[in-house]
Amino acid sequence: MKYKFEHPIISRIGTEKYKCTVEWRHGKFITDEPETSGGKDLGPDPYTLLVSSVATCTITTLRMYIDRKGWDIPRISASVNMYFEEKDGQKVTVIDRDLDFSTPVTDEQREHLIQIAKACPISKILEGGIRIRTFAYSENEEKEKHTYTNDEITVAWKPELCRHAARCATQLPQVFNSQAKPWVNMDGATSQEIKEQVARCPTGALSLEVKPKA
Repeated sequence: MKYKFEHPIISRIGTEKYKCTVEWRHGKFITDEPETSGGKDLGPDPYTLLVSSVATCTITTLRMYIDRKGWDIPRISASVNMYFEEKDGQKVTVIDRDLDFSTPVTDEQREHLIQIAKACPISKILEGGIRIRTFAYSENEEKEKHTYTNDEITVAWKPELCRHAARCATQLPQVFNSQAKPWVNMDGATSQEIKEQVARCPTGALSLEVKPKA
């Protein structure tokens, strides 16, 4: 297992209804709920973010394909919306996606473009199998921290957050051994291998500190 992101997306909310701050790799943005739901509409709501991910992933994937083909289509737009329906007693989400191209396309091109849109990564995620795993912690659980170091990197371990030590011991046993003291042997593998294993930690129990160059 390897996470998509080097660092997780972090969302925080205080007491202001229902403003959230989302931290991503290059900054922050605000999300909110519409006024009809008690928010102030200061930013996109979660449904808007979901639909936006479909729209932007679609047109980005199409742009890559069109550029590779060398077709003269300067602009692409995607109008995306969603609704819910009951089917066989279950709630089904339907996402409609309308594509608009700035220049005429042939029937053959249109069919190819539709198939490419359906194959965009976000579409494949939403139409494939999804599992959402949830772990819950409080801030006071993060007090204890142990560090292990070699000549290049330092690994920090927070035992209170650790739920998957056996996974580390299985995936990189020459470094992680829950029966040994200390249980992390920084000389057991290359720094790159250790970095990759730390990145797989799903709970934040393991983190990486890169030493500054002298």
